[in-house]
Amino acid sequence: MKLSEILASANKPLISCEFFPPKTDKGEENLWQCLKELQTIHPAYISVTYGAGGTTQDRTRGIVTRIKEETGLSPVAHLTCVGATKEELASLLADYRAAGVENILALRGDAPEGVDSFQAVAGGFSHATDLIPFLREQGDFSIACATYPEGHPESAGGVADDIRYLKLKQDRGADCAVTQYFFDNEAFFRFRDQCSAASITMPIIPGIMPIGNFDQIVRFSSMCGATIPTWLHQKMEPIKGDLDAVKAMGIELAAKQCRELLQADAPGLHFYTLNRSEATIAIHNQLTDLL
Repeated sequence: MKLSEILASANKPLISCEFFPPKTDKGEENLWQCLKELQTIHPAYISVTYGAGGTTQDRTRGIVTRIKEETGLSPVAHLTCVGATKEELASLLADYRAAGVENILALRGDAPEGVDSFQAVAGGFSHATDLIPFLREQGDFSIACATYPEGHPESAGGVADDIRYLKLKQDRGADCAVTQYFFDNEAFFRFRDQCSAASITMPIIPGIMPIGNFDQIVRFSSMCGATIPTWLHQKMEPIKGDLDAVKAMGIELAAKQCRELLQADAPGLHFYTLNRSEATIAIHNQLTDLL
């Protein structure tokens, strides 16, 4: 089912989950077990990342098509501009069309490991804003895009740039946006109000990252521009060596964050699962009165 149809027909907030393609067979076996467990909470769709620098393209395609064929869930394939020409992207999209995959999340993507900054290949794209209209030409896909409520880490103009580019993505054919994760809901609410003032009307779905390892989240956040508030440091630093305590606190805090977002009319919640199911299911089970 297309994302545009899923969002238009929803009469309650939606839950969605994101996975990354494992690099080993054992990791992929774990992924399918997690997917099986997550089916119990009926996610509206499952997105699968493209891998850093496009390094897991084949696994992404295999996982997305298998989700479509075997699970009854609606997959969303991430697609980036990294390392691919228009012809190569068109070939991949033809494979997706043939497999009945209807949803794409369009991204510029990050530079490959060891490369300082993103560089488009000859005959490729430099921005997601260019990739989106190309996707529209390639078939009847429903298109999601990404946005950063605290500003993209490479952006000189901060949040204002993100709003400007998000409006352009909408105007060029995006159906919805999924945010980078954040821990400060007020940042999301400000961003949402500014988007509304800029005539951005498509759904903006907040991204949620339950904390299971605090040092890992600190590293992730330094790279993606997500702010870790002082109060979160104060809660996590004393317990960060006890992973069970961190996971329990992470679930508690994420459930509180999600409840506040849903009560403020967020259209859904997009969980960055890190290929684990426990936290997402536990948080969902604390929100059943709102879902």
